[in-house]
Amino acid sequence: MRKLILVRDSLPEIVPELPANQWRLSNTGRLRCKRLAERLAAYDPNVIVASLEPKAAETGQLVAQMLGTPFETAEGLGEHDRSNAGTLGTQEQFEARVGSFFENPQKLVFGGETADSAHRRFAKAVAAVIERHPSGHLAVVTHGTVMTLFVACTALLDPFPFWKRLGLPSFVVLCLPDFGLLTVVESVTDD
Repeated sequence: MRKLILVRDSLPEIVPELPANQWRLSNTGRLRCKRLAERLAAYDPNVIVASLEPKAAETGQLVAQMLGTPFETAEGLGEHDRSNAGTLGTQEQFEARVGSFFENPQKLVFGGETADSAHRRFAKAVAAVIERHPSGHLAVVTHGTVMTLFVACTALLDPFPFWKRLGLPSFVVLCLPDFGLLTVVESVTDD
C-alpha cells in the first residue's frame, strides 16, 4: 500500500518582528529532526517534498540528509497566509484566532485567506506532488494548520482539537489513493 506522510515542521525560533512564514528552525528544532528522521525511516519515503517556508524546508532537508532520501520544495504547501495578521499575541490569543478560523471556514477571520481557500490551495499542491511522484511513499513537510485542514476533511475529524494535539514536529500517515488515515504521531520529541 502506497503512503503519504504529512509532516508538521519542527520547532521554529520565534522572531516576533518577522512574519511566521519567515521563521527558521531553532536549535532544538534542528535537534528534533534527528528523532523525526528515525521515526520516518520506518515508512521509507522515496522523496521528501517541503513547503518553501524556511522552517519546513529546513526540516525536510535535514530529514532527507539523515535518511539519504531525495529532497525538493514545492509551491502551495505553505501555511495558511498570516502575513497580514500582525503580531500573533499570547498563546491563548493565537489559539482563539485559530479556533475561529476552523469554525468559520468560509469567512476571512484571520490572515489573508479563508480556511476553505487554504485547504483548496494545499490539496491542489498535494495532488501535484502525487502526480509528479507516481510511485513509492511520499513525505510532505508542511505546517500545522493546512495539514489539519487536509486531514480533518479526509478523515472527518474536528479540526481544532486535532490541531492542538500536533507537536513540533509530528506527522500523519495516509494511504493512497483514498487518503485513509492510518497513523497519527502527535509528537516525536524526547524532551
